[in-house]
Amino acid sequence: MPIEIIMPQLSPTMEAGTLARWLVKEGDDVASGDILAEIETDKATMEVEAVDEGRVGRILVAEGTDNVPVNRAIALLLEDGEDASALEGIGDETPAPAAGSPAAEPSPGAKRAAPEDGADDSRVRASPLARSMARQTGLELVTLTGSGPRGRIVKRDIEAALASGAAPATAHAPHPVAATPEPRPPVAGFVEVRVSNMRRVIAERLQEAKRTIPHFYLTVDCELDRLLAMRKDLNDRGEDYKLSVNDFVIRALALALGKTPDANAQWAGDTIRRFATVDISVAVAVEGGLVTPIVRHADAKGLATISREMKDLAARAREGKLAPEEYRGGGFSLSNLGMYGVRQFDAVINPPQAGILAVGAGEQRPVVKDGALHVATVMSCTLSCDHRVIDGAIGARLLTAFKGYIEDPLAMLL
Repeated sequence: MPIEIIMPQLSPTMEAGTLARWLVKEGDDVASGDILAEIETDKATMEVEAVDEGRVGRILVAEGTDNVPVNRAIALLLEDGEDASALEGIGDETPAPAAGSPAAEPSPGAKRAAPEDGADDSRVRASPLARSMARQTGLELVTLTGSGPRGRIVKRDIEAALASGAAPATAHAPHPVAATPEPRPPVAGFVEVRVSNMRRVIAERLQEAKRTIPHFYLTVDCELDRLLAMRKDLNDRGEDYKLSVNDFVIRALALALGKTPDANAQWAGDTIRRFATVDISVAVAVEGGLVTPIVRHADAKGLATISREMKDLAARAREGKLAPEEYRGGGFSLSNLGMYGVRQFDAVINPPQAGILAVGAGEQRPVVKDGALHVATVMSCTLSCDHRVIDGAIGARLLTAFKGYIEDPLAMLL
């Protein structure tokens, strides 16, 4: 009996994934531990390893297919001594469509009538990505020949058709028209972009946050001149590290949470869960959304260690190479948009956490000291709080401690 290779659940929030790429083809021999495919989850691109050894007998899901449910078979592996006859009748059944999904496609063995004017593309076997590309480019799927498993039309078939100059579909009129049809008008004044797994999960979680978490906001202005001078002095000492302002911010927030343990907590229904360690989730912008890799035990790490760790985490987050344990969990979040010139903003709490600090750009502003006007580099920081956990006084104490470390950076080194 052939072995099913299934779509794995690579994170607790994963319900479906995109089969981004097959690294094997039908007929290939594989051993336990070999990489079979790349799967896009809501956070990263992960690899699927073979658990058993055998030969790839049939690929059931073409690469580029999105929303493949967890635990669905994506390929069949033939064991030693089995041949293609063992695959007969397996994997040919069309699964029932989920609620709200497109109608099920015909079974692989079903015959399809020859294309006619106005033929229905919905009856053509094609991956969701291929269908989307065909809609956007005006191609009729019934005019194409698929190169995927069992004749399925996939992304490369659309690209090949466009490269060969295949004509887009034209509207069919019930009566004869002029010999030269008028150009097809644009469908609408917009372009539809497929919602990625990452964007879908972001939307669900942040909608949940604004619906269920009672947010309130506290803003404080921090003077940066002493911190900037220390950063320059430290960076001039050698090439072993190059500290960013964000490294100081992570360190200051971690130490402030250590001094304000009531804020280093989350709502857990009948209880408030206070964390024994300070683990900070740092928002990193990636293509299609954002990821929050975690600097764990941040209060126990020096600036150079935080800097090196954050550079590594951010780089691998943008490449989609983070392991689940590197972005799951975290007790508090930090989002810094200062590098984009944003002066101040209110961030949305990432559930189940109880707070997130939004950091704006450092800019020169007039300030009054001892009755005299001066110019200082000022950074506005806004704390979003879950009022079920962090009252106004707790949030104010956290921001006061954070501001103290930012404006007296030597205290971070003690």
